[in-house]
Amino acid sequence: MAIPALFVVDDEDAGCQALAGELRSRCGSHYQIISASSPDTALARLAELRAEGVPVPLVLADQWMPTMTGTQFLARVKQVIPTARRGLLIAWGGRSAAAPILEAAALGWLEFYLPKPAWSPDEQFHRAVTESLEEWWREQGGRFEAVTVIGEELSARTHEIRDILNRTSVPSGFYPSDSDEGRRALQRLGVAQPAGPVVALYNGIVLVDPGNAELAEALGLDVRPAAHTYDVAVVGAGPAGLAAAVYGASEGLATALVEQEAFGGQAGTSSRIRNYLGFPGGVSGAELAWRAYQQAWGFGAHFIYGNPATWLAADEALRVVGLEDGSQIRARAVVIATGVSYRRLEAPGLEALLGAGVFYGASTIEAQAVAGKPVFVVGGGNSAGQAALHLAKYASQVTILVRARSLAASMSDYLIREIENAPNVDVRYRTEVVARGGDGHLERLLLRHRDTDKEKSVPSAALFILIGAQPFTSWLPEAVARDQWGSILTGPDASK
Repeated sequence: MAIPALFVVDDEDAGCQALAGELRSRCGSHYQIISASSPDTALARLAELRAEGVPVPLVLADQWMPTMTGTQFLARVKQVIPTARRGLLIAWGGRSAAAPILEAAALGWLEFYLPKPAWSPDEQFHRAVTESLEEWWREQGGRFEAVTVIGEELSARTHEIRDILNRTSVPSGFYPSDSDEGRRALQRLGVAQPAGPVVALYNGIVLVDPGNAELAEALGLDVRPAAHTYDVAVVGAGPAGLAAAVYGASEGLATALVEQEAFGGQAGTSSRIRNYLGFPGGVSGAELAWRAYQQAWGFGAHFIYGNPATWLAADEALRVVGLEDGSQIRARAVVIATGVSYRRLEAPGLEALLGAGVFYGASTIEAQAVAGKPVFVVGGGNSAGQAALHLAKYASQVTILVRARSLAASMSDYLIREIENAPNVDVRYRTEVVARGGDGHLERLLLRHRDTDKEKSVPSAALFILIGAQPFTSWLPEAVARDQWGSILTGPDASK
């Protein structure tokens, strides 16, 4: 990879040089620091960098410039280099930028804003820059591989392992088994004709087609409960389960947290969550889950990974949670936070292509794999909107398929506005998938308009399905009351 470039734009030469110098003092060893004194010059230079294959993780722009404002410039940057993080620079106490910032954030033109450095070193400035760069590297996959996965690119299990590693913030790399790099890696590891994906860990352990629990143990995670009785057992490590573990452990309760797949749950697959308290610039689901995991672990919560709960029973004053391998968690109280499982899309042939072009959830690891190709997202909720906007950084065209006549009833307004202003995101209302095409990998979709019954075949490199979910409560005993949809009844409803 060419040395990445950090780009600064400010029409005042003194301010531009000061900003470039401040960045160079902290980041000059690992990044090129490039500055420009006009937006037009900057756009031309950014286009050159893109043509030369130079990555641009971050672009910072002053708001008040003569030919165009900073927010207008950053909107143009999004079209030139969609993957660049974009930050707006404002003067300390400058209230005139408030309205443009709100509008630009709503339209997805910038990720964050920050005051210009007022002294050196300005640690608040550098923290914002560092967090932004960290987010960019996470999207790119980073450069350190604690785990290497070699497998068939179109294998559902290979995709599942890569997705779990990504969602649990384990730095990993992937090499198709039929590529030169993949063949060399298998030869180096001494694995010939593996029966499934091969996982090589930083500590020398090599696994062939491992289960989730086997992979967790190799990474040093616990997969079985302790012998003692816990005060509270939390089943499910999505945001709700992680929060319960934090609050329980912080109060000194012996807390166990069971997760079968990946910390963060479905929220962990989201590329960007902008309406979560405390993250004004937004946060990826993986980052949110990682922070919550660290917080709960720091208070002493015991994580049990890859060994799902299969039953729940009472034993006098205690509650017993049975795990898949036959082990048991004994606790004085149990918090059920198993969330939901993705609702399946009924269309012939889709299930056969899971992991091979068809994905349930946002599946952010696939974004770079669809670069320059058309993709489709099915769903009208926030998860679907976030997935579409993330995919739009790489795909040539993203089309959202919605059965309803509008997004207003199911999607937040800020996402609708971003989608309306994204040049390569389209929405087709009253449209559904009725069939797929492709030999071993998704190649085409057959779409039908629900009002006219008119059908159309379209090319598609990938299909991301986010059409809601159903409560994951089927493992619970009949004594746990549920409504007709499977949601657990609580409070007054439980006594009816």
